[in-house]
Amino acid sequence: MNPEPTCVRIEQLGKSFQAGRTTTQALDGITLEISRGSFVCVVGASGCGKSTLLNLIAGLERPSAGALLTSGRTALMFQDAALFPWLTVVANVELPMRLAGIRRAERRRRSAELLDLVQLGDAAGKRPHELSGGMRQRVALARAFAQDADILLMDEPFGALDAMTRDVMHDELEAIWTRSAKTVVFVTHNVREAVRLGDEVVLFTSRPGTIAAKFDVALSRPRRIEDADVAELAAAITRRLREEVAGHARR
Repeated sequence: MNPEPTCVRIEQLGKSFQAGRTTTQALDGITLEISRGSFVCVVGASGCGKSTLLNLIAGLERPSAGALLTSGRTALMFQDAALFPWLTVVANVELPMRLAGIRRAERRRRSAELLDLVQLGDAAGKRPHELSGGMRQRVALARAFAQDADILLMDEPFGALDAMTRDVMHDELEAIWTRSAKTVVFVTHNVREAVRLGDEVVLFTSRPGTIAAKFDVALSRPRRIEDADVAELAAAITRRLREEVAGHARR
């Protein structure tokens, strides 16, 4: 079987920010290839440049050094659901399709399908203030996939959810990803979440962010976050992460 083509190619990528006379190096020498249809998770300590990487892939920031090439359109999903409060659930999901000029009948069909996938088909007519935090994030997930982007960039989208709701969201995200065959780049602080979801886990060093290690997740799907093999690999990645954090503190 031929390997999937590369949809994100990053070579010696660097990003720095200038504030007055102070320069902060956020990323330094990042080299990474992401295959089409893969699910890549990025973990690391706070402030290591994970979110900056997503912004660069999305085109919201420009690199200071190196090269970054993407094949296809990108969409971003954040920890904050960022729904429009005056729109209904279905109207929030339909919005990117409406902006893309998709006909109403097709918008309705696709939004209904996505809302059923995230178990919110009965909430289509509700407003965001009528939903729980987990439900709002499900709407945001459906809206992200409604954009029909080739690459979905997710910045700690489940970080504010309780453990039970997060587990449900894992299942729903995996189900939609499996059906859509889109590429996902998922940033998280939760190493076990990364192993639960990812084909590969990329570990960043502390700032400036560089790639300390890459871990292939050769575990069959579906996985559970409490599985012994998930916990074992997560523990190994966590040990490496602690070494990186400790080494940074000694510098």
